[in-house]
Amino acid sequence: MAKIKVKSHSGAKKRFKITGTGKVKYQHTNKRHRLTQKDTKRKRIARCAGVAGETNAPSVRKLLPYN
Repeated sequence: MAKIKVKSHSGAKKRFKITGTGKVKYQHTNKRHRLTQKDTKRKRIARCAGVAGETNAPSVRKLLPYN
């Protein structure tokens, strides 16, 4: 019998990417609107991509089975 395809989580598809080494990459929050009120340091830190920690990464990988 053929294996059933597992659907990827559509919310996770938009928020996470799996790198070539298998790490989970995401964008930081607080970079969308009201940027004039926010501190420059806060905006600079939010510019860089973040890497999910080793405790959260396995659960994100389950949501993205084919990535």
